[in-house]
Amino acid sequence: MTQRLRLGVNIDHVATIRNARGGDHPDPVRAAEIVASVGGDGITAHLREDRRHIRDEDLARIQAATNLPLNLEMAATEEMLEIALRHKPHAACIVPEKREERTTEGGLDAAGLHNQLAPIVSRLSDAGIRVSLFIEASDRQLEAARRLGAPVVEFHTGEYAHAHLDGDEARTAREFQRIADMAALAADMGIEPHAGHGLTYENVQPIAAIPHIAELNIGHYLIGEAIFVGLENAVRRMRQLMDDARPSPGSGLVE
Repeated sequence: MTQRLRLGVNIDHVATIRNARGGDHPDPVRAAEIVASVGGDGITAHLREDRRHIRDEDLARIQAATNLPLNLEMAATEEMLEIALRHKPHAACIVPEKREERTTEGGLDAAGLHNQLAPIVSRLSDAGIRVSLFIEASDRQLEAARRLGAPVVEFHTGEYAHAHLDGDEARTAREFQRIADMAALAADMGIEPHAGHGLTYENVQPIAAIPHIAELNIGHYLIGEAIFVGLENAVRRMRQLMDDARPSPGSGLVE
Protein backbone atom coordinates (compact mmCIF):
# COMPACT_ATOMS: atom_id res chain seq x y z
CA MET A 1 0.00 0.00 0.00
CA THR A 2 1.22 3.49 -0.79
CA GLN A 3 2.40 5.29 2.33
CA ARG A 4 1.29 8.82 3.19
CA LEU A 5 3.97 11.31 2.22
CA ARG A 6 5.00 13.48 5.16
CA LEU A 7 5.56 17.23 4.90
CA GLY A 8 8.22 18.84 7.05
CA VAL A 9 8.20 22.64 6.97
CA ASN A 10 11.45 24.53 7.39
CA ILE A 11 10.81 27.75 9.34
CA ASP A 12 14.32 29.22 9.11
CA HIS A 13 13.33 32.20 7.02
CA VAL A 14 10.73 33.43 9.45
CA ALA A 15 13.74 33.91 11.72
CA THR A 16 15.68 35.51 8.84
CA ILE A 17 13.02 38.24 8.61
CA ARG A 18 13.02 38.66 12.39
CA ASN A 19 16.78 39.01 12.50
CA ALA A 20 16.81 41.62 9.72
CA ARG A 21 15.54 44.21 12.20
CA GLY A 22 16.25 42.53 15.52
CA GLY A 23 13.61 42.06 18.17
CA ASP A 24 11.15 39.21 18.38
CA HIS A 25 8.88 39.60 15.35
CA PRO A 26 8.05 37.56 13.35
CA ASP A 27 8.48 34.68 15.76
CA PRO A 28 9.44 31.30 14.23
CA VAL A 29 7.61 29.63 17.12
CA ARG A 30 4.33 31.09 15.88
CA ALA A 31 5.15 29.65 12.46
CA ALA A 32 5.67 26.21 14.03
CA GLU A 33 2.29 26.49 15.75
CA ILE A 34 0.60 27.38 12.47
CA VAL A 35 2.24 24.45 10.67
CA ALA A 36 0.96 22.13 13.39
CA SER A 37 -2.54 23.57 13.15
CA VAL A 38 -2.86 22.93 9.40
CA GLY A 39 -1.58 19.37 9.32
CA GLY A 40 2.16 19.66 8.86
CA ASP A 41 4.04 16.54 9.90
CA GLY A 42 7.21 18.10 11.26
CA ILE A 43 9.27 21.23 11.81
CA THR A 44 12.72 21.63 10.30
CA ALA A 45 15.17 24.23 11.59
CA HIS A 46 18.82 24.77 10.65
CA LEU A 47 21.00 26.18 13.40
CA ARG A 48 23.88 27.61 11.42
CA GLU A 49 27.33 28.38 12.72
CA ASP A 50 26.77 32.12 12.14
CA ARG A 51 23.20 32.06 13.59
CA ARG A 52 21.90 33.95 10.57
CA HIS A 53 18.34 32.80 11.19
CA ILE A 54 17.46 30.23 13.88
CA ARG A 55 19.10 31.01 17.23
CA ASP A 56 20.01 28.64 20.04
CA GLU A 57 17.16 29.81 22.25
CA ASP A 58 14.63 29.17 19.46
CA LEU A 59 15.13 25.41 19.62
CA ALA A 60 13.65 24.76 23.06
CA ARG A 61 10.83 27.19 22.36
CA ILE A 62 9.95 25.40 19.11
CA GLN A 63 10.03 22.02 20.86
CA ALA A 64 7.76 23.29 23.63
CA ALA A 65 5.26 24.94 21.29
CA THR A 66 3.98 21.88 19.41
CA ASN A 67 4.00 18.10 19.51
CA LEU A 68 5.44 17.93 16.00
CA PRO A 69 8.83 16.25 15.69
CA LEU A 70 11.76 18.66 15.29
CA ASN A 71 14.26 17.91 12.55
CA LEU A 72 17.44 19.83 13.43
CA GLU A 73 19.65 20.55 10.44
CA MET A 74 23.25 20.83 11.59
CA ALA A 75 26.82 20.90 10.43
CA ALA A 76 29.13 18.06 11.43
CA THR A 77 30.91 19.98 14.21
CA GLU A 78 31.48 19.38 17.91
CA GLU A 79 29.57 22.55 18.76
CA MET A 80 26.46 21.42 16.87
CA LEU A 81 26.75 17.89 18.21
CA GLU A 82 26.73 19.20 21.78
CA ILE A 83 23.67 21.36 21.03
CA ALA A 84 21.84 18.42 19.46
CA LEU A 85 22.65 16.17 22.42
CA ARG A 86 21.38 18.84 24.80
CA HIS A 87 18.08 19.45 23.00
CA LYS A 88 17.49 15.88 21.77
CA PRO A 89 15.39 16.65 18.69
CA HIS A 90 13.48 13.81 17.04
CA ALA A 91 15.93 13.89 14.13
CA ALA A 92 19.22 15.49 13.20
CA CYS A 93 19.97 16.03 9.51
CA ILE A 94 23.67 16.55 8.90
CA VAL A 95 24.22 19.07 6.11
CA PRO A 96 27.25 20.68 4.48
CA GLU A 97 27.76 24.25 5.59
CA LYS A 98 29.93 27.10 4.32
CA ARG A 99 29.77 30.49 5.99
CA GLU A 100 29.76 32.40 2.69
CA GLU A 101 26.92 30.48 1.03
CA ARG A 102 23.41 31.93 0.81
CA THR A 103 21.82 28.52 1.27
CA THR A 104 22.98 24.92 1.35
CA GLU A 105 24.79 24.27 -1.92
CA GLY A 106 24.65 20.61 -2.84
CA GLY A 107 24.80 17.49 -0.76
CA LEU A 108 27.10 16.32 1.98
CA ASP A 109 30.10 14.28 0.83
CA ALA A 110 29.34 11.41 3.17
CA ALA A 111 31.82 9.19 1.34
CA GLY A 112 34.73 11.60 1.59
CA LEU A 113 33.95 12.64 5.18
CA HIS A 114 33.36 9.16 6.59
CA ASN A 115 35.92 9.44 9.38
CA GLN A 116 34.62 12.84 10.48
CA LEU A 117 30.99 11.79 10.34
CA ALA A 118 31.23 8.34 11.94
CA PRO A 119 31.62 9.45 15.59
CA ILE A 120 28.96 12.14 15.20
CA VAL A 121 26.44 9.73 13.70
CA SER A 122 27.25 7.22 16.43
CA ARG A 123 26.81 9.69 19.31
CA LEU A 124 23.55 11.07 17.91
CA SER A 125 22.19 7.57 17.40
CA ASP A 126 23.23 6.49 20.89
CA ALA A 127 21.22 9.45 22.24
CA GLY A 128 18.09 8.23 20.46
CA ILE A 129 18.22 10.93 17.77
CA ARG A 130 17.30 9.73 14.29
CA VAL A 131 20.18 10.64 11.99
CA SER A 132 19.68 11.80 8.43
CA LEU A 133 22.35 12.70 5.88
CA PHE A 134 21.60 15.39 3.29
CA ILE A 135 23.25 13.92 0.19
CA GLU A 136 23.18 13.95 -3.58
CA ALA A 137 21.20 11.12 -5.10
CA SER A 138 24.10 8.81 -5.97
CA ASP A 139 24.94 5.21 -5.22
CA ARG A 140 28.35 6.25 -3.84
CA GLN A 141 26.78 8.54 -1.25
CA LEU A 142 24.09 6.01 -0.42
CA GLU A 143 26.67 3.32 0.19
CA ALA A 144 28.52 5.75 2.48
CA ALA A 145 25.29 6.40 4.40
CA ARG A 146 24.80 2.65 4.79
CA ARG A 147 28.33 2.19 6.10
CA LEU A 148 27.82 5.06 8.56
CA GLY A 149 24.64 3.44 9.83
CA ALA A 150 22.37 6.40 9.00
CA PRO A 151 18.73 5.26 8.97
CA VAL A 152 17.62 8.18 6.78
CA VAL A 153 18.95 10.15 3.82
CA GLU A 154 17.52 13.34 2.38
CA PHE A 155 18.21 13.77 -1.32
CA HIS A 156 19.21 17.24 -2.47
CA THR A 157 16.68 18.20 -5.17
CA GLY A 158 18.35 21.48 -6.11
CA GLU A 159 19.60 20.36 -9.52
CA TYR A 160 16.16 19.03 -10.40
CA ALA A 161 14.60 22.33 -9.30
CA HIS A 162 17.10 24.41 -11.28
CA ALA A 163 16.56 22.34 -14.42
CA HIS A 164 12.79 22.70 -14.06
CA LEU A 165 13.08 26.46 -13.57
CA ASP A 166 15.30 26.74 -16.67
CA GLY A 167 12.71 24.88 -18.73
CA ASP A 168 15.27 22.22 -19.62
CA GLU A 169 12.97 19.23 -19.98
CA ALA A 170 15.71 16.71 -20.78
CA ARG A 171 17.83 17.69 -17.76
CA THR A 172 14.74 17.80 -15.54
CA ALA A 173 13.85 14.26 -16.64
CA ARG A 174 17.41 13.04 -15.99
CA GLU A 175 17.54 14.59 -12.53
CA PHE A 176 14.11 13.21 -11.68
CA GLN A 177 15.07 9.71 -12.77
CA ARG A 178 18.28 9.86 -10.76
CA ILE A 179 16.32 10.74 -7.61
CA ALA A 180 13.69 8.06 -8.29
CA ASP A 181 16.34 5.39 -8.90
CA MET A 182 18.30 6.27 -5.78
CA ALA A 183 15.12 6.38 -3.67
CA ALA A 184 14.39 2.81 -4.74
CA LEU A 185 17.98 1.78 -3.99
CA ALA A 186 17.83 3.43 -0.57
CA ALA A 187 14.65 1.54 0.25
CA ASP A 188 16.32 -1.70 -0.84
CA MET A 189 19.18 -0.90 1.55
CA GLY A 190 16.77 -0.35 4.43
CA ILE A 191 17.38 3.40 4.43
CA GLU A 192 14.37 5.75 4.47
CA PRO A 193 14.68 8.32 1.66
CA HIS A 194 13.50 11.92 2.07
CA ALA A 195 13.91 14.82 -0.38
CA GLY A 196 14.14 18.58 -0.32
CA HIS A 197 15.61 21.84 -1.60
CA GLY A 198 14.07 24.15 -4.18
CA LEU A 199 10.70 22.41 -4.24
CA THR A 200 7.74 24.59 -5.28
CA TYR A 201 4.09 24.27 -6.26
CA GLU A 202 5.25 23.92 -9.87
CA ASN A 203 7.81 21.13 -9.45
CA VAL A 204 6.82 19.18 -6.34
CA GLN A 205 4.37 16.67 -7.78
CA PRO A 206 6.76 14.43 -9.74
CA ILE A 207 8.99 14.12 -6.65
CA ALA A 208 5.96 13.56 -4.41
CA ALA A 209 4.82 10.75 -6.68
CA ILE A 210 8.02 8.73 -6.17
CA PRO A 211 6.61 5.91 -4.03
CA HIS A 212 9.70 5.21 -1.93
CA ILE A 213 10.14 8.78 -0.66
CA ALA A 214 8.69 9.11 2.83
CA GLU A 215 9.06 12.85 3.50
CA LEU A 216 9.59 16.18 1.79
CA ASN A 217 11.18 19.10 3.62
CA ILE A 218 10.20 22.47 2.17
CA GLY A 219 10.93 25.90 3.58
CA HIS A 220 12.01 28.93 1.60
CA TYR A 221 9.25 28.66 -1.00
CA LEU A 222 6.50 28.25 1.58
CA ILE A 223 7.69 31.20 3.66
CA GLY A 224 7.87 33.29 0.49
CA GLU A 225 4.35 32.33 -0.52
CA ALA A 226 3.15 33.05 3.01
CA ILE A 227 3.94 36.74 2.47
CA PHE A 228 1.19 36.81 -0.16
CA VAL A 229 -1.36 34.23 1.00
CA GLY A 230 -0.54 33.47 4.64
CA LEU A 231 1.35 30.52 6.01
CA GLU A 232 -1.80 28.46 6.62
CA ASN A 233 -2.84 28.71 2.97
CA ALA A 234 0.69 28.11 1.69
CA VAL A 235 1.09 24.89 3.69
CA ARG A 236 -2.41 23.68 2.84
CA ARG A 237 -1.77 24.22 -0.87
CA MET A 238 1.50 22.28 -0.76
CA ARG A 239 -0.15 19.50 1.22
CA GLN A 240 -2.93 19.27 -1.37
CA LEU A 241 -0.48 19.08 -4.26
CA MET A 242 1.42 16.31 -2.50
CA ASP A 243 -1.77 14.40 -1.76
CA ASP A 244 -2.95 14.77 -5.35
CA ALA A 245 0.37 13.37 -6.57
CA ARG A 246 0.21 10.44 -4.14
CA PRO A 247 -3.25 9.67 -2.76
CA SER A 248 -3.03 8.58 0.84
CA PRO A 249 -4.10 5.16 2.15
CA GLY A 250 -7.81 5.03 2.80
CA SER A 251 -8.65 7.68 0.21
CA GLY A 252 -10.17 5.08 -2.09
CA LEU A 253 -7.72 6.09 -4.82
CA VAL A 254 -4.91 3.71 -3.90
CA GLU A 255 -4.93 0.16 -5.15
